[in-house]
Amino acid sequence: MDGSRPTLQPDGTVRVPGFDLPVSALVSAEAAAAQRARADIPAFDAAGQEPDIAVRRDEINAYAAQSLPRLRESFPVEILATEIGGVEVLDVTPADGSHDPTRVLINLHGGAFTVGWDGIALIEAIPMAVLGGYRVVTVNYRMAPEHRHPAGVEDVAAVYKALLADYAPGRIGIYGGSAGGALTAQAAAWLPAHGLPQAGAIGVFGAGGVPFGVGESAYLAGYIDASFPPPPADGSAPIDITRGYFEGCDAKDPSAWPAYDLAVMATFPPTLIITGTRSMDLSPAIYTNSQLLKAGVSSTLIVGEGMGHCYYYNLGLPEARDAYDQIVAFFRRNLV
Repeated sequence: MDGSRPTLQPDGTVRVPGFDLPVSALVSAEAAAAQRARADIPAFDAAGQEPDIAVRRDEINAYAAQSLPRLRESFPVEILATEIGGVEVLDVTPADGSHDPTRVLINLHGGAFTVGWDGIALIEAIPMAVLGGYRVVTVNYRMAPEHRHPAGVEDVAAVYKALLADYAPGRIGIYGGSAGGALTAQAAAWLPAHGLPQAGAIGVFGAGGVPFGVGESAYLAGYIDASFPPPPADGSAPIDITRGYFEGCDAKDPSAWPAYDLAVMATFPPTLIITGTRSMDLSPAIYTNSQLLKAGVSSTLIVGEGMGHCYYYNLGLPEARDAYDQIVAFFRRNLV
């Protein structure tokens, strides 16, 4: 049989031959150059990953710190370390004091529910504060291995509840990337289920309302993108990059994975979902968008051609700047 063509197995599995995937002709010159010179990003998922979480957090923060001076030069902000609702936060505002006093964004940083405070948190919060003209409160939610779900979403709810003293719920937005995107979806499910008014709008970026490893994109991205490996070919359980954050949680618990439950999805506010064609979160994002539409919720899905996981972090890419334009427009349109 011709080994250059995919073959369909009796169980529905498609056996895909080795192939070369060129840079898409539809991406920007900057994205093509970045694809040709991929940075050596610290992997969350290597079998020999650093066992000491404190060391791992320092590694990720050191990596993030490389871009922070340039980021702060491009987007001048004031950063106040404080607590809101008993939870540690960084309160980020434009340095010129020009932010909208009637609206606020809550940011939930990425980092596999294990790392990301405060390096990734600042990468997510700083541009948004200036580009959107918002006060951005980025949350140091509890993570693994010290904590388990629902610790993180409980912390988000505590911050949100405290902010209700100063903001109408319809004027509070929540957004995050990667684990923070999944946590944003969890927050949208958690708030009304626990007697709190729903937020005005949410942004689920680099994630969905179902686990990252489900769907085809975990395989596709695993073989074409260097960020995360595909699920093991032998059917064994993949390495848990969350270090047990969801241990003991039912696989379809709507407080963790709300996209499985249409009744829960019907409680969501307007939602913006961003993913990429080379991202492991493509399938969760597509499924979550479809479930929201099925539940009658306004949902917008942006899929960046040739883009990987949380591509909007890299503001050197025109595609990332386009994504930020849409994020800003989305919150301005919906936080009313």
